[in-house]
Formats: sequence, structure tokens, C-alpha cells
Amino acid sequence: MFMCRFSLLLLDLEEHYFEQHTAYNLTGRGPEANRRTSGSLKICSKSIIFEPDDAVKPILKILLKDCKGIGAVEETAHNPFIESKPACILIETKQIYLIKEENVVAPYKYERGEKKVTFQLEVPGKTEDVVQMLLQLHRASCLDKQGDQTAMVAAILQSRLARTCFDKNSFQHVTENPHMECVAEMVSPLVTNAGHVCITDCNLYFQPMNSYPDLVVQIGLHSVRRIYKRRHGLRPLGLEVFCTENDLCSDIYLMFYSTKERDELYYYIATFLENHIAECTAESYMLQWQRGYISNYQYLLHLNNLADRSVNDLSQYPVFPWVISDYSSTQMGQSPSTPTDTHLRTHAHAKKYLIIGEKSSNMPETRFMYGSHYSSPGYVLFYLVRVAPEHMLCLQNGRFDQADRMFNSVGETWKNCLEGGTDFKELIPEFYGSDSSFLKNLLGLNLGRRQGGGRVENVELPHWASDPDDFLEKMRLALESQYVSEHLHEWIDLIFGYKQRGSEAVAAHNVYICQCVCLCFCSIEDPDQKIAMLTQILEFGQTPRQLFVTPHPQRITPRFHNLSGTPSLSSSELSPSSPSMESFEDLTEESKKMAWSNMNKLASQSRHKIHKEAVTGIAVTLSGDSIFSTSQDSTLKMFSKENGLQRSMSFSNMALSSCLMLPDDKIVVCSSWDNNVYFYSIAYGRRQDTLMGHDDAVSHICWRDDKLYTASWDSTVKIWKCVADDISSNKRTQFDLLAEFEHEAGVNTLDLSPAGTLLATGTKEGTLTLWDIANPLPLNQLTCHSGKIHQVAFSPDSRHVLSVGEDSCLVVTDVQTGMLLATVHAEQEQRCFCWDGNTVLSGGMSGDLNVWDLLSSKVIHKIPAHSGAVTCMWMNGQCSTIITGGVDKQIILWKPEY
Repeated sequence: MFMCRFSLLLLDLEEHYFEQHTAYNLTGRGPEANRRTSGSLKICSKSIIFEPDDAVKPILKILLKDCKGIGAVEETAHNPFIESKPACILIETKQIYLIKEENVVAPYKYERGEKKVTFQLEVPGKTEDVVQMLLQLHRASCLDKQGDQTAMVAAILQSRLARTCFDKNSFQHVTENPHMECVAEMVSPLVTNAGHVCITDCNLYFQPMNSYPDLVVQIGLHSVRRIYKRRHGLRPLGLEVFCTENDLCSDIYLMFYSTKERDELYYYIATFLENHIAECTAESYMLQWQRGYISNYQYLLHLNNLADRSVNDLSQYPVFPWVISDYSSTQMGQSPSTPTDTHLRTHAHAKKYLIIGEKSSNMPETRFMYGSHYSSPGYVLFYLVRVAPEHMLCLQNGRFDQADRMFNSVGETWKNCLEGGTDFKELIPEFYGSDSSFLKNLLGLNLGRRQGGGRVENVELPHWASDPDDFLEKMRLALESQYVSEHLHEWIDLIFGYKQRGSEAVAAHNVYICQCVCLCFCSIEDPDQKIAMLTQILEFGQTPRQLFVTPHPQRITPRFHNLSGTPSLSSSELSPSSPSMESFEDLTEESKKMAWSNMNKLASQSRHKIHKEAVTGIAVTLSGDSIFSTSQDSTLKMFSKENGLQRSMSFSNMALSSCLMLPDDKIVVCSSWDNNVYFYSIAYGRRQDTLMGHDDAVSHICWRDDKLYTASWDSTVKIWKCVADDISSNKRTQFDLLAEFEHEAGVNTLDLSPAGTLLATGTKEGTLTLWDIANPLPLNQLTCHSGKIHQVAFSPDSRHVLSVGEDSCLVVTDVQTGMLLATVHAEQEQRCFCWDGNTVLSGGMSGDLNVWDLLSSKVIHKIPAHSGAVTCMWMNGQCSTIITGGVDKQIILWKPEY
């Protein structure tokens, strides 16, 4: 049975496969039956390849640049009474490659010296056309400059593609409507294959020009899960399509000849993916990773994808960190299957900072510290040679590497990376996967003998791994361990983040030759220099696309919980001070989780229309019996669900902007547009005190630990000493100004972190500022909205701040770094919200309540509420009671239905 041994990996790098013909290789010796070897003749841009049908015989490869003559000749019969046979193709060459003899993958053999090789096509009429094609390609291969060779072959390729089009008989359904058709190349590791792309209302098709390996590749648009634009060959021409959520391998990688065609196809496919653009951002994945919704492995895969890393492009193969430093011990940690923190190190600190950048001072204008890279085609195949030997032979001109330089031992490789001055390898995702075959010589390859005499077989593993599968399992455990989770952001800063380039990269000794090459490419016009640079990239690899320009935040790891399974604290240290307190906290947290999981089932309990203008603030007593509200009608109202309106108070003729309840349930504090803050005594039913502290409207107030925080349109936030007991006891209160925070625009909102140590403020101009209460200088200041910020609020763990503004955006900011983690575009302006760090309940201009899942950037439920904009929202400590106020002058009480 005929078995195809040919693959595009038999071609040289950047070579094209044009066509094949059934043919015979004719020799001049022996009986005629032995003189004719049937097979397939492949015409390629740099070579001629003959694949015999007999798998025992070697594949012949003849480089066109080695040819001295190509022509058509008639095979003259020795008997004059017998008619001459059809014309043959005669090739005179100085060298022939012999590949896969006995059908064994091995280094190529050579026959050197003057050779004449004759091929006879099964269809003689095509002989002249094939000869003309070969002569044209031969002329290209003999041009002096590499740029001229490439240009001539490209012209031949484009001419051939222009003479053909996509065969619509390949459509899956006769009713399909084509949207666009263009030419492109399908990309796989080290090779590309030209053909025609056609996209319809149902499917994406690719039809190879040479019908190899299939007549057509078809992908249903509704099965597509992810698509990525790719930088291929340093140009924005690539597009990769995935039909699975988490798989490493894509379904097709296409390289187009124009960015415009690539982008048109991308956006057409994107219309089949709901919210595709919003979901595939580094910030949204970072948010999911930070909060533990995706693993370290998944997060690194997503970052690699977003940074143009693909398993189809060996110059941009996904890069993963070294996380284990001990490869000599017999056990890891206290048990052989459990690594401990002491054995886990991110490679960034172990290696990058070890290198001294003295080389840099003597470099030419474009300086770099390392003349190699941490990821390149050679490094990837160094790890994968046992499962991808033909790729290594393709990359290294038909040879394997020297036996002593191969991937013989994990420990040796780590030692070389740690101590060697020229080896900077990072790892590849296979080290954290489930397929251990790349560590075993299952194909029985002859990879040579080492200097000690031993054959290169399986990879030598650390003593703490019983076999390859056990090794990978421990590597996976190490990657997900608490130590790595807490330090992975440091490695990300170097590979994908702010230390990847510029002064931060120099300071971190993190400048590689390929970074300089990539930066210079776009400015080069000379085609020969461009070819040389692309060749250099293929040799050295490429730095990933930079994803973050500010420090990457640390992962939020569970308190008193070590993911590696080995406690770092004693049992006494882990125990809370009071079992009853532990139970109480657990019950409270459980009730909050249950409430938020049922937030889409909010039910209205009662409605109260007690104001004449929009409601601006809500405060409730601890018992929940009395509810207070402020309004633009300048009144403070007190009411209850059972008894309705009970009191109405007015302090001035100006609007009240917000209110809060002091913790003893005796005083309600109200802020006003008349620049004042009013203190109302519930017991005495009167205004107890007035704070005249600002030069413009007081927009928002907070209270914590006998301190009152006031935000004003006069561009300041002030902190006042405000002792609740003094105010409640009817004493004349002395308001001492403790701190003042200056802004460049009117402050519209503020919020305190749960611990009371940080302050977030939002201005009328869209600036979010994070402050340390003890320091009047801002920690971070970001213009994250294009208009007024309506509300800001910390997450319960104080790691993030959510803000909503006039620009209809919900923005999540990392407190530690000031990085924008997510920007969610709403259909309409959102005015107020409550959130638990993952789920948001917000009120919009239409009057609806929206339940958002921030991790997917989607509204998962809409609840009809007010007849106008929702202006304020209050939620109790257990998250089980919600009260909203609106422009429609109504106050609505809500409860989740369990």
C-alpha cells in the first residue's frame, strides 16, 4: 500500500511547493523493469523532489542552485525499428540528497559529484511546461542577491495564484453565500503553503494551490471560539483561529499578503463571537487570574496568545518559566509528590539578574546585553527533537545536533541556563502539560553517542521523579504552588511587561538582540537587509509583544492556605483566636456568597414615593427599622417599610447630595450643595451640628473610626476629626481638620478601603486617584473615564477599585499598581453600583438594575426598577437587602429570592 512520506518539512525554509506529477525515475543500468522507479515528482521553488512509491528507496532531493543543466530530451530507442519514447526531463547536478532511506527518519545522506538524473512524466504532454517552470525557478535560484531571488519567486507564486481561484464546488452546502475570497498562506511550524481563502456565511475555507495535504480545509464559523491577529515575519499579516477554549493548538493559522484583507476576515469572523473583542484582552484575563478563576498555566497560555506566541510559529513559540531550582535531590519537600516553596523559584530572578551587562558598553548604536534569546526555533526543537525530528532536520539542513549538545538531562539543562554565559532558555508549555512523549525516544531515533559512549535515548529526569508522567505532574503542581502564584508577576514583568523594553529593561539586565532587530525592521527598505533580518529572527527568535506597560499586580492567594499542599505555618499559628468568631465569619461570608449568587433574582418588596425631586442618598439603622434618604428637594426623610413616612427635615433650600449613619444609630450625617455638612439627631429630632468646611458643594461623605471624609466640587477631599460619642451626647463638637487632598477638578465621589487605610476619589473630569490616608501625595492617578465619575468603590479585599462614569464605562483598576485591569462598555450610562469584586449590581439611566459578570464583561441579567435613572444604592452587610433611589423620586426595597 502506498504511503506518503513527503512533507513540506523536506523543503528549505521559506520555500514553496508548487505542483506534483506522477513520474518515473529512469536509470541507465539493468533490465527495463529495474530502470523505471515509479513515484511522484514535486516542483518546488528551490528544489526538485522525487518520492518513490517504494518506501524502501530514498526520497531524492535536488537543489536548483546545484543544477548545471535542465532540459527536455527524447529517450532514443536502441532498435531503429522501434518508435522513440516520449520526452524526458534531464537534470545535471553536482549533488543529490537521499532522505528517509528504508523509510527511517535520519540525517540526510549525500551523493556528491557530477550526476545526471532523468524523469519521465506519466502525462508526456506536460513535460515542456514543467521544464519551462524549472528553468524559470533555476534562474531565480542563481541570482546573486537573496532579495532578488525572493522577489522573483514571489512574482512566480503570485502569477500562479492569480491564474486560479477558489473552487466553489468545495462548499459544504449549495446555499452558502461567499463573503470574500483572497490568496493567503497556511502556516505550520517552519513551513507555509500558499492557496486561496474563501469565507461564506457558514464556513471558512482554505484551498491549497498544490492540493497538499488536503484538497480543502474547512472550519464552521459557529464552531470558532477564539481568533487572534498575529505578527508573522515581523509584519501584521497573520490570523489564527481556535475552535476550542483552552487547547494549545489552533485549527488554522493563515498569513495574508495585506493587512487590510487580514483585518476584514478577522472582523467578519468576530461577528460570530459574542463580545469577542472585549473578552480577549490581557486585562480581563489578568482579572480572572488574580481572583483565582483561571490557573497559572491557563493565564500564561492566554498571555502567550495575546503576545503573538503560537505553536505554529517556532520563532514565536509559547514561553513558560522555570519554577523548580532543585534537580538533584531524591525527594521534593516532605513527600516525593509535593514540592515545597523552598524548591520553587521564578527563573527571572535566578537567571536574568545574574547576567552582567558589560557587553553592552562596547556594542554599536543598537545595544543589547545578550547575543541570543530565551526562545528560538532551535531552543524549541532542542526540547522537542524526539517527537519532531523532521522539524529539526529541516531547521539544520538535514542534520541533528551533536549528541552532547542535545536535551539529555533536565538537571544539566537547568545548570547550563543558571551558570552558562550563553544559554538563556526558558521552558515551553509541554513541561506543564500531560503528554510526556517529548521526554522519551519512542521513535527509536539514532541521535548519536555522547563522549562517554552512551547513546542519546530518553531524557534523564531528576531523582524525585519516578517516570516522565510523574515529572510532568510535579511540574504542574509546582507551577500552581503558592510561591509561584505570589511571584509569577515578576517573571511576567520581564517577558510580557514593563521590564521588557526601555530603561526598565536595561535596569533589569533584560535586553536581547532580537528586541533590537524587531524594533529596527520597519525602518529598513533594502530587501536584502530585510531578508537577512528575517533570517536572523528565525535563528534567534522574537521577543513577545509587550502586553503591560506598568508593574503587573500580584495574584490574590488564599489567606492561611498554601496551594502546594505543604503548610508553612504550624497548626497553632493557623488557628483563629476564637472558634465562635471563625464560625461567625464563615456564616457571614457564606450568606454574602449566597446573596450575590442570587442577585439576578432580586424581587421588589415595597416602593415609596416620598420626595419631590431625585433621591441622592440612603442610610439605614443597624436594625433595619428606619430608613433615611436625601434628595435634590433639600429634604432628609425618615420612613419605614411598615409605617411609611415618619419625619421630614430641611436644613437649607439647597439640594442634599448624600447621607450616612454614624455607628451608634443616633446621628444621620448629610452633605449639601450649600457647602456644608449637617448632623441630624434622631433622638432629639433636630439638627445637632453643622460643619462649614468647603468653598463649593459637598458631593459625598464617608465616616470611619471617628474621622469624617468629605469630597467637594472645590477640588478637595478633607479629613476631619469627628467623634461620634461627642456628637450623640449633645456636646458642641470641635471639628479638627486632619488632612486635605488637592485635586485638579471638582471631586464627585470617594470611597474608603475596608481597612480604612486607602482612599479612592473620582473627579468631574474622569480622573481616579488612589491615596494613602497617611500621606497627602497620590499613590496613583489615572484618567480612566472621558467624563464625570459617578461612583468609585473598593472591592471587599481592597485589591481593586471599580468606577462608573458619564462615558458609560465600568473600569476596574488594580490598587497595587494602578493598572487598568478591565474596561467594560455598557449600552448606557451607569450611575451607581454595589459589587463583591466579581459581580456588579448597577443602576443605569433607563432605570433598570443590571447584574454584571466582570470576568466575562457581560450583563447576565436586567431587572426593571425605576422609571428614570437610578441615582443611588444601599446594601446591608450581609448583601441580602438592597435599597435603590431614582430620578423618579421613588425608593425601592429589594431582596434576592433564594
